[in-house]
Amino acid sequence: MLPELKVAQLRHFVWVAELKGFHAAAEKAHRTQPAISLSIRDLENKLGEGLFEKRNAKTAKTELTPFGKYFLPKAKELIAHHDRVAEDMMLLSEHKAGHLRLASVPSIASRVLPDILLKFVADLPSLHVSFFDDNSDAVLKMVENQQVDFGICHLFHEEDHSDKVFTPIWEDRIGMVCPKDHPLAGKEGVHWKELRKHRLISNGTSRLLGDTEARPLLGHSQFYVSNMISLIAMLEAGFGITTLPWYAFPQESTTLQFIPLITPEVTRRIGIVKLSNKSLTPPAQALVDFILEQSKS
Repeated sequence: MLPELKVAQLRHFVWVAELKGFHAAAEKAHRTQPAISLSIRDLENKLGEGLFEKRNAKTAKTELTPFGKYFLPKAKELIAHHDRVAEDMMLLSEHKAGHLRLASVPSIASRVLPDILLKFVADLPSLHVSFFDDNSDAVLKMVENQQVDFGICHLFHEEDHSDKVFTPIWEDRIGMVCPKDHPLAGKEGVHWKELRKHRLISNGTSRLLGDTEARPLLGHSQFYVSNMISLIAMLEAGFGITTLPWYAFPQESTTLQFIPLITPEVTRRIGIVKLSNKSLTPPAQALVDFILEQSKS
C-alpha cells in the first residue's frame, strides 16, 4: 500500500531542509519544535527512510540524508501541485476562473446581455466565456445536450419541459413590423386579420401565434426566413411584413416600424433555462444571480 503523504508534513520537511533547522521551521510553521520533530518522524516512517542526518549537538545545522536530498524536489513538486489545485478550486468557487458557457436567443443576446456581461467580467480576467446565440429550439437543445451551462430563451409549451427549470425574466409583446412607408405603418395597433391582406414573411418567432386566434397567419405566409439579418434585409427592401417580439425588433432601424398586435394581444416570456437535475458551476450560478439582480434594477 502506498503511503498517504500529508501536505502539512511535506511543508515541515521542506522548511526544515531550507532553513537548516527544526527551530527555525517551527517558528515559520507557528508550531513547537517537538511538534515539527514528530511530524518529520511520522513522514520518515511513512517513507521508510530517514530524511535528516543525526545531529551530535543541538547547535549543529540540520543536514539532509542522500534519500532526503532526492526527496526534497519531489516534495516541493507535490506541494506546488497541491497549491495550484487548491487555488484553482478557490477561484472557481468564487467564480473568478473557469469556463462559462451560455446560449441565448439573438434578441436578448444583442440588446440586453452585452451590458450585463461587461459588468460581470469586469474584475474576472481569468474567467473564459463561450457565448452562443440561436433560436429558442437550438438553445434548448444545447441545454439538453449539456453543451452550455444554461440557456436564455422562450419555452414553447412549458408543460412539456418537466426536465428543466425555467425562470422568467423578460416579457415582450408581439407586433407587426413593416417599412415606414407601408400602408399599415401609421396605425397604433393592428388586428391579425389586417395582416392577411399583405405579403407575410414568417420567422422562428411566428410560432407564438400558434395557440391564438391568429393561427391562420402561419399558413398564410408565403415565405419563411430563419435568419434575423436576412429577415430585416427583406423587410427593409419592402418585400413584405412580419410579426416579431419587441426585443427582436431592430430599434436602431430608421426604415422599419413596430406596431403592436392588439387582437390578439400576444406576449413572449424569456428567461433562464437549466436542467432540473444538474447543479450549475459556481461561475454559471454567479452569472445567473447577477442577471436576476440586474433585471430587478
